[in-house]
Amino acid sequence: MTRTSLNTLLQKLSERQAVIGIVGLGYVGQPLALRYTEIGYRVIGFDLDATKVQDLNSGHSSIEHISDARIAEARQNGFEATTDFSRIAEADGIMLCVPTPLNKHREPDLSFVTDTCDQIADHLRAGQVVALESTTYPGTTKEEVLPRLEKNGLKVGEDIFAVYSPEREDPANPDFTTNTIPKVVGGHTEACLKAGIALYEQAIDKLVPVSSTETAEMTKLLENIHRAVNIGLVNEMKIVADRMGIDIFEVIDAAATKPFGFTPYYPGPGLGGHCIPIDPFYLTWKAREYGINTRFIELAGEVNTAMPEYVFGKLANALNEQRKAVRGSKIMVLGIAYKKNVDDMRESPSVTLMELIRDNGGDLSYSDPHVPDFPTMREHFFELSSVALTPEVLAEQDAVVLATNHDAFDYDLIKKHAKLLIDTRGKFRTSEQHIVRA
Repeated sequence: MTRTSLNTLLQKLSERQAVIGIVGLGYVGQPLALRYTEIGYRVIGFDLDATKVQDLNSGHSSIEHISDARIAEARQNGFEATTDFSRIAEADGIMLCVPTPLNKHREPDLSFVTDTCDQIADHLRAGQVVALESTTYPGTTKEEVLPRLEKNGLKVGEDIFAVYSPEREDPANPDFTTNTIPKVVGGHTEACLKAGIALYEQAIDKLVPVSSTETAEMTKLLENIHRAVNIGLVNEMKIVADRMGIDIFEVIDAAATKPFGFTPYYPGPGLGGHCIPIDPFYLTWKAREYGINTRFIELAGEVNTAMPEYVFGKLANALNEQRKAVRGSKIMVLGIAYKKNVDDMRESPSVTLMELIRDNGGDLSYSDPHVPDFPTMREHFFELSSVALTPEVLAEQDAVVLATNHDAFDYDLIKKHAKLLIDTRGKFRTSEQHIVRA
C-alpha cells in the first residue's frame, strides 16, 4: 500500500490541494497556520483551549506580534480552529506543536505529546503524514509517537508517514519569518522523509533533510544547548568581572571586534523561552540511559538557573547599603517577558526573580508594556497588572530592577527618577552611584 498512499499524498501536497492540520495554536502553531493559509492550503487548527479557539475564529490573536488583521485574513481564506479532534481525519498533513516542559524534578514531561498522539490515534487514516515539531530528546518520535500512530493497525512508512521537524521560531525578530528560516526534516523511513519534504517544501524556502528522526531531534538540542552553554559562560564571567570591578558588557563589545573565532553572547538575569532553559535537561536525562554524565552541559544549566538568585542578592545588598531591607521595600521589576519586545512569558527568569522578592517580603510591582496583566501560568501566580512608568511612580520605588530591556521603555526617564536602579541587561553604561550592575 506504500506507493498508493505516498503518491496520492505527495500529489495533494505538491498541488496545494491537501488539508493541513496543526495541533497546538500557540507561538509555533499560529505562524505555521498563517503561512500555509497564505499560500493556498486549507488549514484546520486544533487546540484544547476553547477560549483560544473562539478568539481565533473571531479573528483575534492572543499573541502580540501576530495581528488581528492577519488572523481575520486567514479566516477569510478558509482557516478555522476547533476543539474537535475527530476532524483530524480531514487532514492530509498533521503538525504537532505542543509544549514539552520539564516536570518538578527537571525531567522531560512528554505528556502533551503522548496525550495528543493518543487523542488523534483513533482518527488517523492511510495517506497522512504526521510531523512532530516540539523540542524533545533523540528517540521520542520512534519510541513514543510511532507506537501510538500504529495503534489501530496503520503501518508507519507504508500507510502513514512520520517525521520530526523541529520548530525554529524567533518571535518578534524582524529579520526572519516562518518561511525564511531553514527547516530540518528527518523521516522514520525513506518514504516518510519524502512525505515530510513534500509537507514543508511549499511553505519553507529551504529544507535541510537529515537521515533520521533521531538526527533531527539531536540537531534541535545542539542548536539550543550551544546557546545555553555560551550564555552560561558569559553569565559566570559577569560574576567574576563584577567582583573585579570590570564592566562585562564593555569586555564583550571589545571582544566582538575580533573578526573571527568569537561570537558575542550577553548575560542577563537568567534564561527564558520555550527551548533554551529546557533543552539541556532533555539531553542530560536521555544521556543517562547510555551511561553518560553530561557534566559540561549540566554545569551551564546550573549557572543559568542560579542567575535570578544572583540578581536578588545584588538587589538585597544594594538596599542594605541604603539601610533598607527587602522586606517592606517598594520594588518594581521592569520587563517580565523572557526577552525584549515580546509578550512571551515562558520560563521567564523575571518570574523567578519576582517570586524571590515576594517571598522575602518585598512590596512588589512590575511594568511591562507587552504584558498588561500577569498571565495564567502552570507554576506561577501573581495578581498583578503592569504599572505605567511616570516620574512619580519611579520616584516612589525603593528599587527598580531592569530585568527585560524592552525598546518601549524610556530609559532616560528611568535613569533620572529611579532612586536605586539594578541593571541586569547593561543598558546603563555610565558609572553612577544609584546604578548597580547585576
